[in-house]
Amino acid sequence: MRQIRHTLTVRAPSQGLHEVTAEIAQWIDAQDMHDGLLTVFIRHTSASILIQENIDDDVVEDLEAFFDRLAPEGLELYRHTAEGTDDMPAHIKAALMQTQLAIPVSQDRMMLGRYQGLFVFEHRRTPRPREIVLHLLGE
Repeated sequence: MRQIRHTLTVRAPSQGLHEVTAEIAQWIDAQDMHDGLLTVFIRHTSASILIQENIDDDVVEDLEAFFDRLAPEGLELYRHTAEGTDDMPAHIKAALMQTQLAIPVSQDRMMLGRYQGLFVFEHRRTPRPREIVLHLLGE
């Protein structure tokens, strides 16, 4: 049994969902570990990581719109506004989403479903570099 850890830094071009499946798959492929479990952890309180459909862009747009309605921006709505109107809504969205995923790996590939991809959900309007910790345990 082996374990390997890596930090992948990504910068979303804008607020919203951004697919990172290919980057993570490429890293797994380079590890020469055929079967195991991949843990994906995003090290931030205003961004999330999730598995979602990666075929129909309407899914992504509907999810983004839903979370914008769920946690709207507005300085009058929140006490915590230190970094602007999107500050507290970003924290609320991240609290409702996931910061980590566990994905089985078999034959050097994540065992994702046919229409599944891994996404960083950037909750801030001014994106910043995000660190994603990848931890692969297996053989």
